[in-house]
Amino acid sequence: MTQSSDINAGTSTNEGAAAEEIRWQDVLTPEEFAVLRQGATERPFTGEYNDETAAGMYQCRACGADLFPADTKFASHCGWPSFYAPLAEDRVRYIRDTTLGMERVEVRCANCDSHMGHVFSGEGYGTPTDQRYCINSISLKLNPADAQGGSVDAEN
Repeated sequence: MTQSSDINAGTSTNEGAAAEEIRWQDVLTPEEFAVLRQGATERPFTGEYNDETAAGMYQCRACGADLFPADTKFASHCGWPSFYAPLAEDRVRYIRDTTLGMERVEVRCANCDSHMGHVFSGEGYGTPTDQRYCINSISLKLNPADAQGGSVDAEN
């Protein structure tokens, strides 16, 4: 009896994961799904937030979790939005990535496990953390400061 319930539990978990991915396919565009759920990377210099300088909070495009404050974004000229730190360490999770013949650290949303990009250290950008969170624009949604209750000059 225990054996049967163990088998069923495993099947249920696999079926649940498959159903969850189908749900993501229903709510994300094919491009968003490829990056957020399958770990793809958008082409450099093509993302909507690559050169964005507005104040606010960058959120996970999939689940809306607050991930990166705009004031931690900096111009790295690498082709993707770069941040020197997440809002808090518990907002992201890290996975060792050895694809493409190199060792990198993948960054995922801790809330929904969506792929965000990678983090690199020791590149000499002069940021407070000496880290560069290289994040796909398509993984993010900017919640501007004015939408967060901050005051914005009416002429802007």
